[in-house]
Amino acid sequence: MVSYSQPLSRDAAEIHRSLADAATTAASGFLLAGTEPAEVRGRYERDIATAAELVAQAAARTTATSPAQGSLARLNKQLPAYAGLVETARADNRQGIPLGGAYLRYASEQMQTVLLPAAAELAEVERQELADDYRAAQSVPWAAYGLALVTLAALVWVQLTLFRRTNRVFNIGLLGATAAVLAGALWLTVTGLATSSALKQSAREGAGPLQALNSARADVLTARLAENLHFVARGSTGRYADQWAKTAETLGGVKDVPPDRYSGSLAEALHRAPAAAKPGIQDAVKQFEHWRGLHDAARTREVAEADYQGALEATVTARPDADTADAAFNATDKALARAADIEQDRFRQAAEGTGGDLRAAAVATALLGLLAAAAALRGLGRRLAEYR
Repeated sequence: MVSYSQPLSRDAAEIHRSLADAATTAASGFLLAGTEPAEVRGRYERDIATAAELVAQAAARTTATSPAQGSLARLNKQLPAYAGLVETARADNRQGIPLGGAYLRYASEQMQTVLLPAAAELAEVERQELADDYRAAQSVPWAAYGLALVTLAALVWVQLTLFRRTNRVFNIGLLGATAAVLAGALWLTVTGLATSSALKQSAREGAGPLQALNSARADVLTARLAENLHFVARGSTGRYADQWAKTAETLGGVKDVPPDRYSGSLAEALHRAPAAAKPGIQDAVKQFEHWRGLHDAARTREVAEADYQGALEATVTARPDADTADAAFNATDKALARAADIEQDRFRQAAEGTGGDLRAAAVATALLGLLAAAAALRGLGRRLAEYR
């Protein structure tokens, strides 16, 4: 769980986030055209490189029969095709060819209908594997406890039989064997309880909150992509405006409600977050509300005032100090990233030591079992020697 399924689950979520961020950044760079800052281009290239690297790592770590193989194959095949479409759109746009917008919309369509669904499918498969491993790790070793009870019952029966036949109250060897079996059962019980407690904490403060937070981060990127593609389309369709409105409601619920009635994926992430991660998510909520206000103001300029260029500049600009929707989006995403790092650390701190505890318990019970067997043979041997 610690070294395999949780890292795969984390990487699957990061693949989805990187792809969504790449699509968002590509659209931002397209809108900025010749004024595209180097950092925007660099961010897009890092996202594509990260997604490609994690897809390759996930493929290497999954078995041939894993249900994740189909998703990984689609991602591996379609990611280069998407990058090629983006480069064509970028080249056309820099030459002033209107066809560039069509290429970018088609690339975004491929991202939203092929790549992101495949990444979401991969994330769900890995999430289910993590849940299965959690259940296995927290399961009670009833067979081991049953064997310990049978062994103890046998040892007690033998000692009572010897007492009735020899009138000897104690047999040191058999008493030692009984103590060794009890010690092994006690060690296993204590380790099991401690491990179960640690795993519950890792799920409560790490793995569970991370799943809710990853969902909110994906919604943030979806909203930003829809916002950018609306301007790329230049009013030719209302699809992206509708997508923004729907995603914004999924993120933050109905606008302008009291804090105690706030809903959506951000509220769910805040509700499930550990105390250390809550400030980051609260900051993200505040930044998202600011972003939503800037978006509505830009929409008013575009529709009510017929000022497309003004709305575009209020949404994305090359000026680093501008108060735009893009700046608010970046602040929201960074706040959520800080919270995700905290929750990942909480998972690691709680769960990482359990593997060593379980291995120590396995070695200890094995050694105590051998000691019990040797002591029992020694104790019985002394009694049998009396009859020679």
